[in-house]
Amino acid sequence: MQTIRLTRWSEFVDHADAMEGWAFRGHVSAQWPLVPSLTRRLQQFSPDPRLWPLREARAMRVFRRKAHIYLQDRSALGDDLRSLALMQHHGAATRLLDFTKSPFVAAFFALESATRDVAVFALNTPALWNRAPDFDPSLTRSQIDPRVPGNFDRYFAGNTLPLLWFGEPSEMDSRLVAQSGLFVVPGVLDLPLDDILDGYGGSEGLLTKFVLPLEMRHDAMRALYRMNVTYATLFPDLDGLARSVSYELESIWERLVEDYERAHPAPPGT
Repeated sequence: MQTIRLTRWSEFVDHADAMEGWAFRGHVSAQWPLVPSLTRRLQQFSPDPRLWPLREARAMRVFRRKAHIYLQDRSALGDDLRSLALMQHHGAATRLLDFTKSPFVAAFFALESATRDVAVFALNTPALWNRAPDFDPSLTRSQIDPRVPGNFDRYFAGNTLPLLWFGEPSEMDSRLVAQSGLFVVPGVLDLPLDDILDGYGGSEGLLTKFVLPLEMRHDAMRALYRMNVTYATLFPDLDGLARSVSYELESIWERLVEDYERAHPAPPGT
């Protein structure tokens, strides 16, 4: 994995423009490893990796048995990837890693609540499209596609194959559409994504990590606001609108300051 530390927002924009077709993911800490939420949860509460496939299978089974109560359309529960996407959408820990086709959406998620240096990971999906891991050249993206019935159990659920798949479910929800989102699905949970990619060989770089310093946040968030990249647009519901107000609290535009000063002039002699 190549790591590039940036100093200005314009540098990120220039790099992003050169990465046509790549996928991106933002982290609010540059120190976080590139692992899914399920890995972090299992490492904390189930330290024996031999039990992880059983734990994941049970979580999916429990969700599928009960989620139908809240769904008008239950068809997603018969599809492994759509079930995982539904779980992820509503806050469950899953093996899915959220990525986006937009570098600016990824930067927003990294920077919006940042209190330290952040990271945006860029995955070279064009180079990976027909690539397979070195240990088995037959395991291409199309071969292991978890949208195909039986493939999730065959290639992912056993937690033994260091490979990955990327793409969208057969049907996407409104948030995934709004965020230009896609998922990366790792075949093992106990390795970060960069270690899995080391097994894919080839001369092209497959993963780049951009470190964005906290000092960049002001310029970046202002640029993203002008691009209409906000919680209100990325989460097109009342929750997203309410979360978007947080940035309005910190953004004091120059004209607003001038209007306020005209309406509330300082007392003479101050």
